[in-house]
Amino acid sequence: MASAPLVTIIVPSYNQGRFIRETLASCLAQDYRPLEVLVLDGGSKDETVDVLRGFDAPELQWWSEPDRGVVDAVNKGLDRARGDILTIQSSDDVFLPGAVTAAVQALQSHPGCGLVYGDVELIDAQSRQIGVDEQGPFDFAHYLGRLQYIPQPGAFFTREAMQATGRWRPEVSYAADADYWLRIALGFPVAKIDRRLARYRYHDEQRDTQRERIARDWQRAAQDLLDGGRLDARQRRFARMGMHLARHRYAAPHAWGLRTRALYAALLANPAALADPRFPRRDLLPGRDPLWALLSRVKRRLGFKPRMR
Repeated sequence: MASAPLVTIIVPSYNQGRFIRETLASCLAQDYRPLEVLVLDGGSKDETVDVLRGFDAPELQWWSEPDRGVVDAVNKGLDRARGDILTIQSSDDVFLPGAVTAAVQALQSHPGCGLVYGDVELIDAQSRQIGVDEQGPFDFAHYLGRLQYIPQPGAFFTREAMQATGRWRPEVSYAADADYWLRIALGFPVAKIDRRLARYRYHDEQRDTQRERIARDWQRAAQDLLDGGRLDARQRRFARMGMHLARHRYAAPHAWGLRTRALYAALLANPAALADPRFPRRDLLPGRDPLWALLSRVKRRLGFKPRMR
């Protein structure tokens, strides 16, 4: 890797005109060069193209044409990228200052590492911070088991990892980023950076609303790894647990019976996880959600004020 390797930022986009200006500004404001920013827009019908035309930066290239969705857009970006280090930034998320420099330094200090990632701040549609997601060191089995995750806005990977792993898979389109990280981690070391690199935005139009499809595609990604025969015994236990925890995590809020059954199935797949504080143990109580909701209504009718955090 060169002392100052070219970094490619791929930005898939469709009808995110109200957010993409902030996204691109955060890319171009990075203190690292050389840098290329590739926007693959799917023929947006909103103000996206006008926003793109408003940027005058040699690092920025963009295309606006119909595509087959975000997986197709990302793969076009991967095909066109020239960087030794790559990252995929959603058109509604934001890099924090110094993120690219931190990622380059982390990859250079971990020879052979295929992927690094950092923590993220959580923001709303108005860019107000509503939380922070900070995690411990990376453990592949824990990632398979959904006890930790790799946030796409703060993930960077090498060209070597991309060439070995291939492209995003359309057959798992609602978990394509997670599937990609799983496949990279199967072949390369992964390192966690202990600093915040990006801001992840929550809003009504994001794909996270497709709960059942996300769970389905995570389960397929994990099953493909299990069928591939490259996981050790510990990793297989966590992978099976993670398939059930995906069902628990993405089941509809009112489907408490399904969520409880999925949680017990996860525990049967990997009983030792009960000792991990990240395992959602409190949901093991059948009917906990409707019971808590009923108690909350009773307390409000009795005049109790909500507890402040």
